[in-house]
Amino acid sequence: MDDDARQVLRELWSARGRRSEDLEAACGPQRTCKNMSAVGFDGLAEGGDLRDAWKTQLAKEGKLKPGTGTVRDLVLGADEKA
Repeated sequence: MDDDARQVLRELWSARGRRSEDLEAACGPQRTCKNMSAVGFDGLAEGGDLRDAWKTQLAKEGKLKPGTGTVRDLVLGADEKA
């Protein structure tokens, strides 16, 4: 949590009669996770093709636009040159 957000929460809590120590107790110590070596998407494919698994996941979420073939097409839209 950044300092600005923490300050806003402290002001809200103090307006309701709470102390900043209550905020620290509720939010706990904040740490940044820097070990990302075990993070991956291999479980998404369950032994199959990861690309197909992503497309299936996007389709389930309603995020797959028919006719797009690349990430660029998904983000910027299909190229209209054809």
